[in-house]
Amino acid sequence: QVQFVESGGGLVQTGGSLRLSCEASGFSFRHSPMSWYRQTPGKHREKIATSVSDVDVRTYADSVKNRFTISRDNTKNTLYLEMSNLKPEDTAVYFCNAGYNSPAFTSWGHGTQVTVSS
Repeated sequence: QVQFVESGGGLVQTGGSLRLSCEASGFSFRHSPMSWYRQTPGKHREKIATSVSDVDVRTYADSVKNRFTISRDNTKNTLYLEMSNLKPEDTAVYFCNAGYNSPAFTSWGHGTQVTVSS
Protein backbone atom coordinates (compact mmCIF):
# COMPACT_ATOMS: atom_id res chain seq x y z
CA GLN A 1 0.00 0.00 0.00
CA VAL A 2 1.45 3.33 -1.08
CA GLN A 3 1.71 5.89 1.70
CA PHE A 4 3.09 9.40 2.06
CA VAL A 5 3.52 11.14 5.42
CA GLU A 6 4.45 14.80 5.21
CA SER A 7 5.71 16.81 8.18
CA GLY A 8 7.66 19.92 9.13
CA GLY A 9 5.19 22.65 8.30
CA GLY A 10 4.35 25.53 10.59
CA LEU A 11 3.91 29.26 10.97
CA VAL A 12 6.83 31.47 10.01
CA GLN A 13 7.39 35.13 9.25
CA THR A 14 8.23 36.49 5.83
CA GLY A 15 11.87 35.73 5.07
CA GLY A 16 11.95 32.71 7.34
CA SER A 17 12.86 29.11 6.60
CA LEU A 18 11.36 25.66 7.02
CA ARG A 19 12.36 22.10 6.19
CA LEU A 20 9.66 19.71 5.12
CA SER A 21 9.94 15.92 5.14
CA CYS A 22 7.99 13.22 3.33
CA GLU A 23 8.29 9.60 4.38
CA ALA A 24 7.20 7.28 1.58
CA SER A 25 6.42 3.55 1.55
CA GLY A 26 4.83 0.86 -0.58
CA PHE A 27 6.84 1.36 -3.78
CA SER A 28 10.44 1.56 -5.00
CA PHE A 29 11.40 4.97 -3.65
CA ARG A 30 15.03 4.72 -4.69
CA HIS A 31 14.20 4.41 -8.38
CA SER A 32 11.24 6.77 -8.47
CA PRO A 33 11.23 10.43 -9.43
CA MET A 34 9.71 12.27 -6.47
CA SER A 35 7.93 15.61 -6.44
CA TRP A 36 6.63 18.20 -4.02
CA TYR A 37 3.26 19.81 -4.62
CA ARG A 38 1.33 22.54 -2.87
CA GLN A 39 -2.30 23.56 -2.81
CA THR A 40 -4.26 26.54 -1.60
CA PRO A 41 -8.05 26.60 -1.12
CA GLY A 42 -9.93 26.74 -4.40
CA LYS A 43 -6.86 26.07 -6.53
CA HIS A 44 -5.39 23.02 -8.22
CA ARG A 45 -2.44 21.25 -6.72
CA GLU A 46 0.75 22.78 -8.13
CA LYS A 47 3.97 20.84 -8.68
CA ILE A 48 6.88 22.90 -7.38
CA ALA A 49 9.92 20.63 -7.31
CA THR A 50 11.04 17.25 -8.66
CA SER A 51 14.00 15.01 -7.90
CA VAL A 52 15.16 12.29 -10.26
CA SER A 53 17.52 10.20 -8.20
CA ASP A 54 19.19 8.04 -10.84
CA VAL A 55 20.55 11.04 -12.73
CA ASP A 56 20.58 13.59 -9.88
CA VAL A 57 18.30 15.96 -11.74
CA ARG A 58 16.26 18.51 -9.82
CA THR A 59 13.70 20.82 -11.36
CA TYR A 60 11.75 23.70 -9.84
CA ALA A 61 8.76 25.87 -10.64
CA ASP A 62 9.73 29.46 -11.34
CA SER A 63 7.83 30.56 -8.24
CA VAL A 64 10.24 28.73 -5.92
CA LYS A 65 13.46 28.60 -7.93
CA ASN A 66 16.54 29.79 -6.02
CA ARG A 67 14.59 29.72 -2.74
CA PHE A 68 13.61 26.05 -2.32
CA THR A 69 15.86 22.97 -2.51
CA ILE A 70 14.60 19.43 -2.98
CA SER A 71 16.67 16.51 -1.70
CA ARG A 72 16.21 12.90 -0.74
CA ASP A 73 17.64 10.14 1.42
CA ASN A 74 17.10 6.87 -0.40
CA THR A 75 18.25 4.89 2.66
CA LYS A 76 15.33 6.34 4.61
CA ASN A 77 12.77 6.55 1.79
CA THR A 78 12.44 10.22 2.67
CA LEU A 79 12.07 13.31 0.52
CA TYR A 80 12.93 16.78 1.80
CA LEU A 81 12.18 20.37 0.85
CA GLU A 82 14.36 23.12 2.26
CA MET A 83 12.47 26.40 1.99
CA SER A 84 14.12 29.76 2.54
CA ASN A 85 13.19 33.41 2.04
CA LEU A 86 9.56 32.42 2.48
CA LYS A 87 6.84 34.73 1.22
CA PRO A 88 3.15 35.01 2.13
CA GLU A 89 2.28 33.52 -1.27
CA ASP A 90 4.05 30.32 -0.23
CA THR A 91 1.25 29.70 2.26
CA ALA A 92 -0.30 26.37 1.28
CA VAL A 93 -0.62 22.73 2.20
CA TYR A 94 2.40 20.84 0.90
CA PHE A 95 2.25 17.27 -0.40
CA CYS A 96 4.62 14.79 -1.99
CA ASN A 97 4.08 12.04 -4.54
CA ALA A 98 6.13 9.92 -6.90
CA GLY A 99 6.30 10.76 -10.57
CA TYR A 100 7.85 13.36 -12.86
CA ASN A 101 5.30 15.01 -15.17
CA SER A 102 2.28 13.92 -13.15
CA PRO A 103 1.59 12.10 -9.87
CA ALA A 104 2.34 8.39 -10.10
CA PHE A 105 -0.24 7.45 -7.49
CA THR A 106 -3.79 8.50 -6.82
CA SER A 107 -3.33 8.23 -3.07
CA TRP A 108 -2.01 11.26 -1.23
CA GLY A 109 -0.91 11.98 2.31
CA HIS A 110 -2.55 14.52 4.58
CA GLY A 111 0.02 17.14 3.66
CA THR A 112 1.66 19.65 5.96
CA GLN A 113 0.46 23.22 6.37
CA VAL A 114 2.88 26.08 5.79
CA THR A 115 1.72 29.54 6.77
CA VAL A 116 3.87 32.60 6.11
CA SER A 117 2.84 35.76 7.89
CA SER A 118 3.54 39.19 6.46
